[in-house]
Amino acid sequence: MAIATTPCEVSDRVTAKARVNGVALHADGELLDAETLRQRACTELLRQAAQAAGLLDPDDQATPDGVLSEAAANAIEALLEGTLKVPDDPSEDECHRHYEAHESAYLTGERVHLRHILFAVTPGVHVPALRQRAEAALLDVRNHDDPEFDRFTEAARTLSNCPSAADGGDLGWLTAADCAPEVAREVFGHAEVGVLPRLVRSRFGLHVIEVVERMPGVTQPFATVRATVAQSLRQHSYVTALRQYLNGLAGAAVLAGVDLK
Repeated sequence: MAIATTPCEVSDRVTAKARVNGVALHADGELLDAETLRQRACTELLRQAAQAAGLLDPDDQATPDGVLSEAAANAIEALLEGTLKVPDDPSEDECHRHYEAHESAYLTGERVHLRHILFAVTPGVHVPALRQRAEAALLDVRNHDDPEFDRFTEAARTLSNCPSAADGGDLGWLTAADCAPEVAREVFGHAEVGVLPRLVRSRFGLHVIEVVERMPGVTQPFATVRATVAQSLRQHSYVTALRQYLNGLAGAAVLAGVDLK
């Protein structure tokens, strides 16, 4: 089931050689999507910062595949631990406010019956052309109103790159844990039923998704999810601090062929 769990976002392919302070981020001729390229650039910024801080041997070298040495990974961890200014644990009031503003995120037992048409991103695929095909399919199934002809099933059987195509794209009843996080965010905690009016991007490609039916979940009481709420707030604070730190590193670096805005 291609929709199931097993960040990365579909983007146009990058062909120009990209560098951070003169260090190449990929091998000659290697094609990377923009998200993967940004991830490698951020990692390289942190590796170089660890060297500048004296936490990593100056002789440590970046690898063409973007995989860090063990020493570099440990040095970056030490760098972030000593550099990032993350607020203390959230207060009870902060947790309550977050819970009340995001109650739908703490539902239990929510299930949806989904169908989808997957336009898979595979090595060498021309993503803009794939996106055009996916958008055309989305318009087609949304605008088809013949009650005697199931256009979605027919489109899934002929266009989808998922094994579910044989079943007209039917994925059955799913929980959020059954779906890739990118899909779960678009589907769960909402009230929409029918073909979603937008393409959904996931690590697998582009999805045309139909919510056939919903089984509402039950909101868990605050006391039950208090620890989860606090962890969510801590994670948000860490990500915000990391983003700000990376923005500072990027602003001081010489970047070529990569956009880190």
